[in-house]
Amino acid sequence: LIMPRIPPLSRKMNTYVTEEADDINEEVPDEHNIFTYGYAQAVKRGSKAKGLTDFFKQGGQNILDMWMGVAPIVMALGTIALVIAEFTPFFTWLGMPFIPLLELMQIPSAQAASETILVGFADMFLPAIIGASIESEMTRFIIACLSVTQLIYMSEVGGLLLGSKVPVNLTDLFIIFLERTIITLPIITLVAHLLF
Repeated sequence: LIMPRIPPLSRKMNTYVTEEADDINEEVPDEHNIFTYGYAQAVKRGSKAKGLTDFFKQGGQNILDMWMGVAPIVMALGTIALVIAEFTPFFTWLGMPFIPLLELMQIPSAQAASETILVGFADMFLPAIIGASIESEMTRFIIACLSVTQLIYMSEVGGLLLGSKVPVNLTDLFIIFLERTIITLPIITLVAHLLF
C-alpha cells in the first residue's frame, strides 16, 4: 500500500513493458462488475491456450531459463555475502546506526540484532543464520519476520529484477530495501511485543 506511492517506485512510468500492451483497456464495461469482467477476461484468455503439452513445455523452458540464468548468481552472491558476514566486521559496522532505534523499540540484544538488518540485502537466509545464536525469542522472531518482509535480496529477487525488463537499477533496489525495512520494522516490533 505504501511502497508504490513513495519514490523511487512512484517516479516510474505507469506503462507496460511492451508497446503492444499499452493499448490494453482496463475500464470495466457498464454491464459487468469487476469480478464478472475479470472472470470473462480470464475465460477469453484461457480459450487462447494451445493445450496441456504446450503449457508444460513452455513452463519447463521458463524453469530452465531461471535455473541456468539465476542459480549461478544466487550461489555466488550468497556465498560471498556469507563469507563477508562471518569473517569481517562489515555488517556490524553497517548495523551500528540501527542500535539506538532498536533500543528505543525495546528489542533485547539490540546490538546483535542490528548486524542482521542490512545483511538481508545480500540474502534472505543470512539474518537467520547470524541471529541463530541470539537467546531472546522475541529478537529472533523480529529478525525472521524482517528478513522475509524486506523482500529485496540480491542473491534472488534482486538478481531477477536486474535481469528483467523492469526499469529498476541497483540503487533503486537498495532504496526499496531500506524503505521496506523502515516501514515494516515498527509493525513487526509491535506484533512481537504483543506476542512475547
